[in-house]
Amino acid sequence: MGGSLKEVGILLGGPQGSGIETSMWILSRVLVSKGYGVIADREYFSNITGRHSYIQMLASSVKPPRSLKYPVEILASMDAETVFTHFTDISEGGILIYDVNTSSRRIDEIPSMEDATRERVARILSDKNVEPSVESVVKYLERDKRILPLGLDFSALLKTLSEQYRIDARALSRFLSGIIVSSVAVVLGLSEEAVVQGFEQQFGERKHLVEQNTALYRLVRDALSNHYGAVRLDEPGFSMEKAMVVTGNDVVAIAKIVAGVRYQSYYPITPAADESFLLERYDNIVDETGEVVGSVVVVQTEDEIAAVNSAIGAALTGARASTTTSGPGFDLMVEGLSWAGMNEVPLVITYYQRGGPSTGQPTRGSQSDLFNAVFAGHGEFARVVLSSSDHLEAFYDTIEAFNIAEKYQVPVIHLLDKFLANTVAVMPVPDLGGVGIERGVLAKGGPGYKRFSLESLISPRAFIGARDTVMWYTGDEHDEHGHIAEDPEIRVKMYSKRIEKLNLIQRELPLERKLRLHGPGSPDYLVVGWGSVKGVVLDAIEYFSEKGLRMAYLDVKLLWPFPSEEFLKITSGLPDSRILAVEHSYGVNIAELVSMSTGRRIVKRVSKYTGRPIMLDELVKGLEEIVSGRRERVVLTYGA
Repeated sequence: MGGSLKEVGILLGGPQGSGIETSMWILSRVLVSKGYGVIADREYFSNITGRHSYIQMLASSVKPPRSLKYPVEILASMDAETVFTHFTDISEGGILIYDVNTSSRRIDEIPSMEDATRERVARILSDKNVEPSVESVVKYLERDKRILPLGLDFSALLKTLSEQYRIDARALSRFLSGIIVSSVAVVLGLSEEAVVQGFEQQFGERKHLVEQNTALYRLVRDALSNHYGAVRLDEPGFSMEKAMVVTGNDVVAIAKIVAGVRYQSYYPITPAADESFLLERYDNIVDETGEVVGSVVVVQTEDEIAAVNSAIGAALTGARASTTTSGPGFDLMVEGLSWAGMNEVPLVITYYQRGGPSTGQPTRGSQSDLFNAVFAGHGEFARVVLSSSDHLEAFYDTIEAFNIAEKYQVPVIHLLDKFLANTVAVMPVPDLGGVGIERGVLAKGGPGYKRFSLESLISPRAFIGARDTVMWYTGDEHDEHGHIAEDPEIRVKMYSKRIEKLNLIQRELPLERKLRLHGPGSPDYLVVGWGSVKGVVLDAIEYFSEKGLRMAYLDVKLLWPFPSEEFLKITSGLPDSRILAVEHSYGVNIAELVSMSTGRRIVKRVSKYTGRPIMLDELVKGLEEIVSGRRERVVLTYGA
């Protein structure tokens, strides 16, 4: 591959549980330590081990990447299934790293491969007149696609390592990730020093693993000595003084600590649980001087019903409280959500969407729960639904969710998705200078205290346990003290008080918390979306800008109450025919929410509901189809 590149796409593949995720973390940290921007998406089956898993990464020398692209320059495979599944994903002139011991494997000899996938790949091979064996695929790639195959003898490498360190043969499979990391690092020309730092960050105090993987790196480097630096990235052209390499789950957990959360409940569910797992690692929170300032109580409950209700209880005592879940778990929480709405409880639910309905695709991504977050529940009550579009936004939005919940005494649903949750990305260290904690109007309580006082829309909030204070909480309609009441006048006053908070929230939240316009103010076309599609849409807009087409992106951050007035003002100069919507769902539901809230009808839509992230290349092609007038609806399908 001649010359150096601004960006390099990398795909790592192997069986679930074989160390692919470890490889991703080490390579990401190594590349970031060298000054490059990195983004990496993890795709995996919902079983624990054995089925095909892969990482798609992009390393950039010009900026922190916002989206992924295909084809990739480097495919590193642990097994034959990866070669079969992804051989069409390598760019012409790219590199295939594979285990020569798999050369004789045929596609019908791979039990972990789904029948549908096997049939699809076999059909593609047949169309290309390629025999369904690894050896034939490798020859085809070399002959027809000018792809450089780099075959490594994985068994021989591991045997040498085993003899050098007397490693039990049963433990050698743990070093497959070391081969993948080392081979990609060698091809990229990354120094031994940088790779060792990556091993040290990954394995911490387990120095024997650092030493053994370093030895493995040297073995791989010797085996690939003629191809060291075969793919070269330009020297980094940007810098971040301090950077974090994190998943979306990590960012939200860190932000909850900063926000002052002291109680988090959860029932294990993908992809939400990792957030709580991180919080559980910290027994105490210390300030800059090392003094312990508190702790987060993290409780794994018996189910999601207990999770939401315990978080409600904690919030009523004055603790900043949250629970976290995904679609099926949120369904179970809905009765508790309604109870929180009735009792004006400042509860935060962090909701990570995944593929549904039912169990659906539990480890794949989706944005199809939009309506579930906005409308789930019986009766009418005020709620706020926020969305985050990238890792840095997720940090600030998490804190804002608690501020809104306590200031207005409403449940807040922070809506994220699997793509954001599991994607590893580099981001700058958040600026805490502008971060504030708003606890709302508080009261000391005391004799005669009215928890639901009608003197103001937001009743001063005392905490359960306040001295000489009695409060009543019930799921029934109630009076100012909380006593059950069915008098029609009380009903109207209390009902109105709760719901009219939405008008107050609409008036007081600043525009940047509701909508963010990216791109020219008077575009030829406006793309509307929310959540994690932002990154890939912004990159697509840049592409079209270079072609002379003025395109902008309107990111809807406040999904409910929908910012109708501001939306209409921003889109006032555009006919409906110039507005598009993009979403990870069948219906592109944001378009329906816009129509319901504003009367504007967005017909042109790009959707993807395979559970895989939207790639830049396929989105560009989809938008071109719509802008050209050839189609009004495009469904994207790329991804294995």
